[in-house]
Amino acid sequence: MDLPSQSQVLAMILESSDAAPFETLIGHLMSSSNDQRSSAEFIFNLAKQSDPNSLSLKLSHLIVNSTSPDLRAMSAVLLRKLLTRDDSYVYPRLSPQTQSVIKSILLTSLQREELKTIVKKLCDTVSELASGILADNGWPELLPFMFQCVSSDSPKLQEAAFLIFAQLAQYTGDIPVPYMKELHGVFAKCLGVLSSSSDRDRFQDLLPAMMHTLMEALNNGLEATAQEALELLIELAGTEPRFLRRQLVEVVGSMLQIAEAESLEEGTKHLAIEFVITLAESRERAPGMMRKLPQFISRLFAILMKMLLDIEDDPVWHSAEAEDEDAGETSNYCVGQECLDRLSISLGGNTIVPVASEQLPAYLAAAEWQKRHAALIAIAQIAEGCSKVMIKNLDSVVSMVLALFRDPHPRVRWVAINAFGQLSTDLGPELQVQYHQQVLPALASAMDDFQNPRVQAHAAFAILNFSENCTPDILIPYLDGLVSKLLVLLQNGKQMVQEGALTALASVADSSQEHFQKYYDAVMPYLKVILVNATDKSNRMLRAKAMECISLVGMAVGKEKFRDDAKQVMEVLMSLQGSQMENDDPTTNYMLQAWARLCKCLGQDFLPYMSVVMPPLIQSAQLKPDVTITSADDDEIDESDDEGMETITLGDKRIAIKTSVLEEKATACNMLCCYADELKEGFFPWIDHVAPILVPLLKFYFHEEVRKAAISAMPELLHSAKFAVEKGVALGRNESYVKQLSDYIVPTLVEALAKEPDTEICASMLDAVKKCLQISGSLLEESQVRSLVDQLKQVITASLSRKRERSERAKAEDFDAEEGELLKEENEQEEEIFEQVGEILGTLVKTFKASFLPFFDELSSYLTPMWGKDKTAEERRIAICIFDDVAEQCRDAALKYYDIYLPFLLEACNDQNPEVRQAAVYGLGVCAEFGGQLFQPLVGEALSRLNVVIRDPNALHPDNVMAFDKAVSALGKICQFHRDRIYSSQVVPAWLNCLPIKGDLIEAKIVHDMLCSMVERSDSEILRLNNQYLPKIIVIFAEVLCAGKDLATEQTANRIISLLRQLQQTLSPAALASTWQSLQPQQQLALQSVLSS
Repeated sequence: MDLPSQSQVLAMILESSDAAPFETLIGHLMSSSNDQRSSAEFIFNLAKQSDPNSLSLKLSHLIVNSTSPDLRAMSAVLLRKLLTRDDSYVYPRLSPQTQSVIKSILLTSLQREELKTIVKKLCDTVSELASGILADNGWPELLPFMFQCVSSDSPKLQEAAFLIFAQLAQYTGDIPVPYMKELHGVFAKCLGVLSSSSDRDRFQDLLPAMMHTLMEALNNGLEATAQEALELLIELAGTEPRFLRRQLVEVVGSMLQIAEAESLEEGTKHLAIEFVITLAESRERAPGMMRKLPQFISRLFAILMKMLLDIEDDPVWHSAEAEDEDAGETSNYCVGQECLDRLSISLGGNTIVPVASEQLPAYLAAAEWQKRHAALIAIAQIAEGCSKVMIKNLDSVVSMVLALFRDPHPRVRWVAINAFGQLSTDLGPELQVQYHQQVLPALASAMDDFQNPRVQAHAAFAILNFSENCTPDILIPYLDGLVSKLLVLLQNGKQMVQEGALTALASVADSSQEHFQKYYDAVMPYLKVILVNATDKSNRMLRAKAMECISLVGMAVGKEKFRDDAKQVMEVLMSLQGSQMENDDPTTNYMLQAWARLCKCLGQDFLPYMSVVMPPLIQSAQLKPDVTITSADDDEIDESDDEGMETITLGDKRIAIKTSVLEEKATACNMLCCYADELKEGFFPWIDHVAPILVPLLKFYFHEEVRKAAISAMPELLHSAKFAVEKGVALGRNESYVKQLSDYIVPTLVEALAKEPDTEICASMLDAVKKCLQISGSLLEESQVRSLVDQLKQVITASLSRKRERSERAKAEDFDAEEGELLKEENEQEEEIFEQVGEILGTLVKTFKASFLPFFDELSSYLTPMWGKDKTAEERRIAICIFDDVAEQCRDAALKYYDIYLPFLLEACNDQNPEVRQAAVYGLGVCAEFGGQLFQPLVGEALSRLNVVIRDPNALHPDNVMAFDKAVSALGKICQFHRDRIYSSQVVPAWLNCLPIKGDLIEAKIVHDMLCSMVERSDSEILRLNNQYLPKIIVIFAEVLCAGKDLATEQTANRIISLLRQLQQTLSPAALASTWQSLQPQQQLALQSVLSS
């Protein structure tokens, strides 16, 4: 007998009046047997494609008729997925009759279903369907049905209606507006109060009632219900914090009351705290609002401090056999720790430090070790958010922490060291500069705590944090003592202590650089022993740390010192690379970085090892992200509790990503960039392997570090190709290869720019575009320039839009000085973006000269507003620099812009900001040189403006000297190119009196060359009657020559020497002797030397 075909099976299931076959199919979809489930999924998908009407109706009837709760629940979920608006959206394909039946059955089922979990799934299904058809009046019965539910006496129906209202809020548009009054009444009724208010702020007046209902639920022991309500309120605090503003005192007060309640579950209290922290973090939507409640901030801080006391003195911690430095820490402790950090970052030091100063002394002085421990944890946690204020009070902060380095309890000593590690990062380099004499000896002393290896190890690890913000001169006096102690620790039996010592040695070597050579012979043998012998699985991290340490020591001492050991080390690494390593082995990541450091140390000598290093590196760079995408509201999916997973929610999708894979990928991409940068043309053979991997990663949105590495690598790859072609080592390739690579890289970079969500990365991308243009800009086609210019318009528009949004935030009722500071920092990022745009335009103008001007004309409407007085000094400076580039590079073709830009330029010459003045007077010099007749009518005003800059009493102050030097240069150009329009007998000597210039070394070379030319042609105003200015000229030349190559090119210096020999003959002996006396001894010696040779 033949088996039925798939279509016959499908017909039997969908057309049978008996529900059993269909129930069996749905049952098999839930089966634990892979075969059964796969077969059922195939038939279900076939039904969806061939007969969606029957399938939808069968599911609907099962929801309302099945006696099995599991089948009803599964049918509701499957129907929702059928009605979801994605690529397989079936609702439009259903007949009007089927559509009508489904809508009717769903509403009937909501009324009949008794199980709360299934009601929730039905609500999701109703909301999913309604979201797609409500706006087009596709379900006119729904809203009346929902009003009927909320007005009924059934709590089940009321809750169902509210769930649907909540999910449909974003889709209903203006539909509910006519029902606002009824909705308000309904909500008020359901919250158990009568509303006597009008429509003031829609539903704000219901907040006290909501809080009352929440508290009632808690008082009646309904914590699960209360937790659901708290989660919704947290969402509200994050998305619409200002909705809570008028009732803020009551709402926050209630939340803190919940957090303080001893009788409630931890989870409930944590949610109440999360609500208050979320409000504090909602500064983009409600800037400064929470800082208006100092009494509540103090209360919350006290609650969090109390949570930090929830820690046990676990013996595991003291044994120091395992990494568990958090042994004994409870969830309460962890939440308190995290929330202190978040609170300080969101509210800032001016709010948090006074509260901390009031509460921490009692904890620091307490008899219980837990309190002293809590105080130190708090200091470390608030440091990032309060850094500016804490830096002003460093003395008291350092004293508080140092005092507990000698605490009787080892966990307190450990956390004091931990606090210094954190403070070194957050309060550096000020802490290192001012307190190294106290901190480094204290850390060194803690390394002697042999009774408590965990404390010893942590003291060594803290050296890393301290030295990262440390200059060699601070570290050098301590090196003898530190290195000898670390070598003792390296021979300690505890692996944790050895790892700490390796980390500290690596960071000390990295910070002291060549000064570490003195210790190399003592340190390296120990490191090599660990590298060769630490082969057990339990020693994997120790070996990895040894690799890191060896490579950093090698980089610090340099190739000559390291060369002999390098060969041996690389042989060990090569054998490790060839061995089979487990997925969780840290060696891989550490080895990738060690190879790159060895490459930096050895330079071109590293090339023979590239064939070993590159294949696994390329493999790591090609790792695919381990991603699971599910529906955000899918209750059937358990959130992964794997520590290596990170979960983010985007719209209605939940994305779980394995972070360890991404970190390895990011490291590999960074290393590829490093090799290309270091080896230049030596990297050429690998470009064709690497470019197809890295270029697509410009749009890798799963991990920022991967994108950053790919961006940094783009100009390096182009550089490598260009150098190889120029040096004839490009394996027969010519410039067409560079163009081909540029055609692959630059358009993709520009395209990625359009989609980049992060402002900081956007600035890095623009920087990479600029560098690529500097390498291969002349190879760009017009269409590529067009795409880039269009994208630059978008970048400027998006940046202005973000700044406008921030300006709106500044109008908020609670906006304060602290918010103003944060806003300023955010806007500085926008200035960085505009600066990069300016640099790109400058590069394009330098590359294409006048042929770029049609594009510049298109951009002028975006750039001209940047000259406005309402713009920041930095924006004005960048806008002026762009015009300066156009005037300098396009010369006659740029004359058409003078009428528009020169008035701006003249005004900016006397701007309050020295950098704006500098850009403006430079532009004035350019226009004087190339402006010809167009500039002549403005010579008088230009002289007047330059005179103000030059005669300023503070003109030579370090902030102003660059503007002064450029103004002197501009004045020289006016003397040179517009002599007939000035009183040269006054202006030329005034210019001469400003020389030599010494701040701007580029302008100095130009100006002193200009002076040479004037003297060589016996300029009448320079030499004057009886050569009265010759002594001054000799003094200038003497100063220029004494400065070596700084103030003149070699060619100019030779001309000066030749002129000095001539002038020696011209001046009378008396004038020569007088001039000689006015010179410094050093200048006399220099002149004697050049004139006698």
